[in-house]
Formats: sequence, C-alpha cells, structure tokens
Amino acid sequence: MLARTADSLFWMGRYMERAGNLARGMQVALRMAGLAGSLGGGQEEWRRLLVAAGAEHGFRTTGREAASDTVIAWLALDPENPSSIANCIEAARRNGRAVRTALTVDMWEALNDTWRDLRAQAPGATGEDRLPAFLDWVRARALLFNGAAADTMLRDLGWLFVHLGVMLERADNTARLLDAKHRALSGPESDSALAYAEWQALLRSVSALRAYQWVYHERLEARRVADLLIFRPELPRSLIACHSRVARALEDVAARSDGRRGEPQRISAEIHAELRHGGVDRVMAAGLHGWLTEQIDRNLELGNAIQGLYLNG
Repeated sequence: MLARTADSLFWMGRYMERAGNLARGMQVALRMAGLAGSLGGGQEEWRRLLVAAGAEHGFRTTGREAASDTVIAWLALDPENPSSIANCIEAARRNGRAVRTALTVDMWEALNDTWRDLRAQAPGATGEDRLPAFLDWVRARALLFNGAAADTMLRDLGWLFVHLGVMLERADNTARLLDAKHRALSGPESDSALAYAEWQALLRSVSALRAYQWVYHERLEARRVADLLIFRPELPRSLIACHSRVARALEDVAARSDGRRGEPQRISAEIHAELRHGGVDRVMAAGLHGWLTEQIDRNLELGNAIQGLYLNG
C-alpha cells in the first residue's frame, strides 16, 4: 500500500472519531454547566472541556473568555479551530475522497452525506434550541461511519490503518477526559457533591454509566471510575482496550508489510504491558494527573512513530 493512501485512511479514521468525541464532551458539558453553576463551578466546566479536547491553547490565542457560547462556537464550527467538529468532518471527507477507491460504498456515503448535511445545517446548528439535536446527530454520524467500516471493509491493510486511527484517537480522548476530571477523582474536591456529579458526567461522555453499574454493582466511587476507564478490558473505550487493539493492529500491519516493524511496535508494546501489569491503586498512589499526562505524551509519541514508519514514505 502506498504511504499516502495509508496516511489518508489513518487520518480519516482519527478525524471522524474526534468529531464524535467532541460531540460527546459538549453534551456532558451542557449537562454539567447548570449543576456546576449551582454548586459554584459553572465557568470552570467550559475550561475543562477545552482541556479535554486538547484545544485550550488554540482557544487562548483568540483572546476570548471561556464562556459557554464562545467555547461551543470554537469547538463546533469555528473555521480557525483545526479540531472543530466542522473541520474534523471536512478533513475526514477530504482524506476519504483522496482514497475513494479504497473505501466501500457504505463508508463513502457515510462520509459524504455527513459532510453535505453539515454544510446545510451549520449556520444555525449551535443555537440554543438546536445544539442538543446537532450534537446527537454528530455522534450518530460517527457511529454510522465506524459501523460501515467495521461491517463492510475488507480486513486488509486499508482496514488496519483506519482502525489504528480510530483506536489511537479514542485512547487519547479517554486519557484527556480523565485528566480533565483528575481533581474530582483524586484531589481534595473528590468527596464533594460536585465531584460525584462529575464522575457521572465522565462516564456518560464515554457511554459507560450503565457499564459501571454492571461491572461493580456499587454506587459511584472515584477509584472504580478510574479503574473502569483505564484497566477494564471489557469497556471498549478504556485505555487498555484501545491499546490492546492498537498493539494487535500494528502486529498485523508489520506482518502484511514485509515484516517492516520498529518504533511503533516497541512503544505500543510498552504502553500495553504497563496497562496489563498495572493497577488503579498504584496509579492513584503515584498521582493520577502525572500518570495520565505521561499516557497522553506516550500516545502522541506512538502516533508520531506510526506516521514516521508507515505514513511518510
């Protein structure tokens, strides 16, 4: 497979996953903002959303205050934000169009219809009355694309690079979401009523509130929330589940690329081994924020290694 084809497939998967993750985060922030305001932390919720989206630095350069309307506009439709929902969908469609023959009909229709529908509804999509429906729509379109890829694409190198992009983006999102809420999980605020609500919001953002109840059969507790999202392989969005899939995909890529392997496999194996042999008690004792920051950095390192070995040819 040509490196430019692999690159387009990889980033197409990442961008569609990122759009869906942004919509999830914004839905939770909307629910939390009112509650946080009544308990004394309203504006902070929007700053945390920017942190979780990895968009705080870019937002600061605009000079705007992190209020609900400005953050929503920046994350949803702002053309100056390269990771806005609109720009993610635009980039995913552009990458898909570049490798149109590598996609199935269902995948292309999911991408192209999403792009076309977004252009039709974008001007007023973030209005107060329309925003919840818009975010539901974005989540549904990301799920549709992932479902089309999973159900219709040949399990060849093309599929592996799409899958790598999705899983790497998902792992990064879970780590950032946890880090944005680390004070509610391990800091002095972790015993407050607001912290309990933030645990619920965190689980909802990855569709895991019911999963938590199924796995633990207990009321919410910070340590268990962290355990579920980091170390439980049953949860598709946990760090260990994502990195397990990344490790398997990289091994398959090497096997189908004349045995070409290197830094991506080494870094992925190290991350996966740490997750397999780690535990939530050790992480909490060492410091959740520091550990998650390291995971985010390692995920970035892994993405750069994949880019360097397979996508920059």
